[in-house]
Amino acid sequence: MTTTDHDDAELEDTGPSPVAETVTRPLAVTGIVAAVWAAGIGLTVLVTITLIGWIAAPRSALGTGLPGVFRTAVGFWLVAHHAGFTVPHGRVGLLPLGLMILPGMLLFRAGGWIARTGRVRGRYRIGVTHAAFALAIPYAVLSGLLALLARSSAIQPSAWQGLLLCFLLAMFAGGLGAARTLVSTTNRAPWVAMLGLLPRRARSVAAGVTGATAVLLGAGVLIFLASLLFHFSEAENLYGVLKPGVVGGILLTLIGVVYLPNAALWAVAYAVGPGFAVGAGTSVSPSGVFVGMIPAFPPFAALPEPGPAPAVSLLALGVPFIAGAVGGVFTIRYQPTEATEAAPLWGFVSGVVTGGVIAFLAALSGGPLGGGRMAVMGPSAWQVGLLAALEVGVSAAIAAWIANWRLLRRRPAAPETPDDEPDTEELEFEEPDPVLSSVDEPLPEGVIPIGDWTGPRGAASRSRDDGGPGDVSPIRRRPPRD
Repeated sequence: MTTTDHDDAELEDTGPSPVAETVTRPLAVTGIVAAVWAAGIGLTVLVTITLIGWIAAPRSALGTGLPGVFRTAVGFWLVAHHAGFTVPHGRVGLLPLGLMILPGMLLFRAGGWIARTGRVRGRYRIGVTHAAFALAIPYAVLSGLLALLARSSAIQPSAWQGLLLCFLLAMFAGGLGAARTLVSTTNRAPWVAMLGLLPRRARSVAAGVTGATAVLLGAGVLIFLASLLFHFSEAENLYGVLKPGVVGGILLTLIGVVYLPNAALWAVAYAVGPGFAVGAGTSVSPSGVFVGMIPAFPPFAALPEPGPAPAVSLLALGVPFIAGAVGGVFTIRYQPTEATEAAPLWGFVSGVVTGGVIAFLAALSGGPLGGGRMAVMGPSAWQVGLLAALEVGVSAAIAAWIANWRLLRRRPAAPETPDDEPDTEELEFEEPDPVLSSVDEPLPEGVIPIGDWTGPRGAASRSRDDGGPGDVSPIRRRPPRD
């Protein structure tokens, strides 16, 4: 409890405030509880939606009986984690990336809860890693078991994809949630403070990768929406052919929305150069458009007409170079370098890492849609990643060199500091151990750190005057009078 400017009488009447005791569990137990909580809420939502559909639709569509409803809901839950499945006529791997938002949000909250209530040890970076592993391992095991339980003669979810992708999603989202909680006591903005958990050079590269990836994805969304707007009449014709009705039209639109990240990544593949396929033997790229019969899905109306690529679409080829320029500037702004020749190197490194990120996302955005011609859908991950690394890396290297040269030219000569004076910015995360969720030896009753209680009028200032500006000695409250 923090009190400011209270008189003695009021303080004595209220009595000493005991130190809040936080119930803590072993980290492994906390991780298991959080994993079950995240998976349970997601499954509960999907089971409810599936049960409503089972009641309203023909019973055979979602399986026979409640076991079939449960298996269908588990299948939807695995699809939300981007785990594919096998059907009698092939494998389905073209899954919407937008559905990953639901489990990602739940895992983000679970990671924060682990950091608050679990026995997380070590400094900030180690604490985040421990919390992420504590959540990801039981979550992945639970996903693999559910994939085995949901198997049927018609649909067989991929257990290894459930294990791998659920583990990666839990590590990423849970780690972000834990980091967000552990840095919440700092004075900086949360996301800026989370970048501060990294070493300085890794922090600058991460900032460059984040900036370049954001530009690529944002430009991909704009390219797709602009193309869909130019072909809006074709999208209306597809709705007319499907005749989904009012409710079906709303559901079809929602499906198109959750596939928006996939469409944005396909547009990024087009801007980078290799393009993407819409079936075996097809290609949509700046060198030309070669497509055949495509599924009657409204987002496919944004595809260009077969033949030479439209001239206006060639403007998209400048997107990766713009993204590289942004990434190079971000890389240097977070960490300039005194060696001018090293700036292009770090800019190129951020571009190469950006290419790796885009390659991974491109691999997730595509996949087979059954057998036959639809077995090849989406961009080639290695081609997109390689060209993105080269294009973004070269432009990032040039931009980093220019930005570093301008910063060094404008920066005044800094006064020399004694060797024993530490870098306060680095100490914020490097030197002191953070106040994590649990302490092995709690403070005695009535003892509160000076940073948490300013005491009666003048008490905090007097203690600082007596002990010096760096004094963190505790203040002991006066016991209440009977």
